[in-house]
Amino acid sequence: MSFGLPSLKAKPTQAPDYGFHEGDFGVPDLMTSGLASAKSTVENVHALQPSEQNYRQNIHGMNMSILRNNQGLHAPLRIAMELKSAKKVGHLPFLKSHNVMHDSLTGRDLEIGPEDLFNTGEFLEVSRQPHSVVERSLGIL
Repeated sequence: MSFGLPSLKAKPTQAPDYGFHEGDFGVPDLMTSGLASAKSTVENVHALQPSEQNYRQNIHGMNMSILRNNQGLHAPLRIAMELKSAKKVGHLPFLKSHNVMHDSLTGRDLEIGPEDLFNTGEFLEVSRQPHSVVERSLGIL
């Protein structure tokens, strides 16, 4: 009996060619390509990294397919509509959105992760003038 659920087993993915752009001495030339590009070409990817990056999407897809099998098509459509309307809640452009409604709909408000501890507003290095940000979003500047 198959429910058509996505597999939770990790599938290994590895790039066959790293695409090094080597300089004169056989190492990547960081002055022209930058540090971020060298890290992306040199770093080996663990087999579980893609699975962990898409964990929330995989769980959401699995829950929606189970909900569709149990209650019909209306239940996932209703939840998708509620999530879409929660994402459209507007804020002023210079304020950081906390996504409280979206987090409560997805159950994210019951979890504590590293992004909750290290991504707080008092540690943000970017502070802009509110009037100039609003004027730029309105196309005045």
